[in-house]
Amino acid sequence: MPYPADLLERAHRFRQTDRWIFSTMLFSACLSLYSSFVLATDAIRLAADPKIALPCNINEVISCSVVARSWQAGLFGFPNAFLGLMAEPVVITIAVASLAGVRFPRAFMLAAQLVYTLGLTFAYWLFFESTFVIGALCPWCLVVTVSTTLVFASLTHVNIRDGNLYLPRPVHNAANAGLRMGLDLLLVVLWLTAITTLVVTKYGPALVS
Repeated sequence: MPYPADLLERAHRFRQTDRWIFSTMLFSACLSLYSSFVLATDAIRLAADPKIALPCNINEVISCSVVARSWQAGLFGFPNAFLGLMAEPVVITIAVASLAGVRFPRAFMLAAQLVYTLGLTFAYWLFFESTFVIGALCPWCLVVTVSTTLVFASLTHVNIRDGNLYLPRPVHNAANAGLRMGLDLLLVVLWLTAITTLVVTKYGPALVS
């Protein structure tokens, strides 16, 4: 029977494999795509009937309608969810093709990293606007924020591992060492914990009132 230390070592090695990285990317991108589809559908329903009660309107704090009616929800002149409908299929294609053994050029993966970094930045801008300016939270938006974080983490993992970011050699070696130690997983867990703590601290009992 394997010792616990052996099981942990096997799990750690599995986290470095394409099967784990791209499966995580695929699951997260699919989750984000589904959430974007729900948000896009709700935006169309609200446009047709501004008084409609959406299923995710739980209370004054957790309300899709409040967020969807804000100017931030249509920053580019159309519902932000449409951006997810365009972007996530690209990520899904990368994940599925990579699981099948396809290797994309370094320049393509670097471009994907840059574009998704912009997407992540936009997602967190919306999160902080929703939390501190709009004063309401949209459950599906929160799912998009978390799933986008996971896609970004998996994409960054593979790009650092495969040297797709054209980092200076010392930086690349240090980043790879961090991956081997599992620091990327630790950072993601700490970050999501901090975000959760921020929301609970900000709204407290109002989340369930």
